[in-house]
Amino acid sequence: MSKEKDISKKIEQYDKFLHDKLEVDLKQTWDLREKIYEEISDYIKLRNHIELIKSNNLKELKTMVDLGSNFYCQAKIPDTTYIYVNVGFGFHVQFTLDEAIEFINKKEISLQKKSEQYTQDIAKINAHIKMVYEAVSEILNLQKGEESTR
Repeated sequence: MSKEKDISKKIEQYDKFLHDKLEVDLKQTWDLREKIYEEISDYIKLRNHIELIKSNNLKELKTMVDLGSNFYCQAKIPDTTYIYVNVGFGFHVQFTLDEAIEFINKKEISLQKKSEQYTQDIAKINAHIKMVYEAVSEILNLQKGEESTR
């Protein structure tokens, strides 16, 4: 009977580790990677807008600006020579259009590397989850084997 308690206690520990640690880590890593993908998407949109401005040789621009919570207002940009780009940590830097595209390309490469690291982390966590399931399955099979020999 004490052996069955030990086995059920061990299974309980594996289950707790699985749900309290591994699944939480997996969700957090997925969320972080998703944020990176959103940031990459934003930079790609910005690059496309800059290239549109350059290709049409626009010197001024009328656009709709999101003030937050999908509340838009019309804005007029009198000079498209410079653009302010959020470079992180709440800092915005004034770039020429060419400088902004160069920065965006470098930032995109950096973000892609981060997303690849998160993808590797997700794969490792999934492997650990599979290992825990296999360990629990093996414990249960051993327990069944012992019961059948009795």
